[in-house]
Amino acid sequence: MPDLSFVFAQSLSGLTAAMFLFLIASGLSLIFGVLRVLNFAHGTFYMLGAYSAFQLVQWIGVGPGRFWLAALGAATAVAILGGVIEHFLFRHLYGKEELYQLLFTYALVLILSDTAKILWGTQQKSVSRPAELTGAFHVFGATVPHYNLFILLLGPAIALGFWFVLQRTRAGRFIRAAALDRETLGALGVNVDGLYTWVFVIASFLGGLGGALIAPMRATVPGMDTDVIVEAFVVVVIGGLGSFWGTFLGAVIYGQVLSFGILFFPRFSIFAVFALMATVLIIRPWGLLGRPLK
Repeated sequence: MPDLSFVFAQSLSGLTAAMFLFLIASGLSLIFGVLRVLNFAHGTFYMLGAYSAFQLVQWIGVGPGRFWLAALGAATAVAILGGVIEHFLFRHLYGKEELYQLLFTYALVLILSDTAKILWGTQQKSVSRPAELTGAFHVFGATVPHYNLFILLLGPAIALGFWFVLQRTRAGRFIRAAALDRETLGALGVNVDGLYTWVFVIASFLGGLGGALIAPMRATVPGMDTDVIVEAFVVVVIGGLGSFWGTFLGAVIYGQVLSFGILFFPRFSIFAVFALMATVLIIRPWGLLGRPLK
């Protein structure tokens, strides 16, 4: 059995991975919850966020505060791209069958992935950690990098921020109403098409931000979008499609199961995650905190 400090470090590693997944999966869940579209291309926004952050760092250089400008700039660029894609393409998917949505969004994945290869090539790209967070500290015998701590705090902060917006603001009430009954909301004078575009922009921003923030920790390579979208779908299936807090819970569970699976059963760590997803689907097909679709 490993010592407690190693177990604690492994748990923190799983939580860090969970917060990255939450950024990606929350946007995926938001799009499905409001727009009712299974957006398989959401992982590509994550990849484009990582590539855009790399490009912006190359342009503005490294230095105090510059990484954060690059990360926000990358997320904003992905959000703008998401708005354009929603306006001209996704708007035609609303109300279509799920299979049609998956085929359409997968075609978009292929197009955007090839575009990324044309722009940045197929070699690995890397970004240095921000100068302000290059250190580490020790707690319970485990070494925790400052950047990892930032990610651990950022995930719950974003979750609480979005909960406040969705539950305590007028825009949040409109978003929840659009998820329940688009026609009635439109009849009340709300611009539902514009609301859908903004929801897609916000979800794309989250995906791009996740990719930009992961760039200092993982190499940016073609194909990373496919890997992360599979993980994101597992998270939202466990937590519940369309459930924001379910997505957060699913990400935490996924991160811990994968982290400790690697520790205790390295050959079966991936199997453990999918076995958990299968169990949830059997017991609660709508996820831990999700609701059955009517």
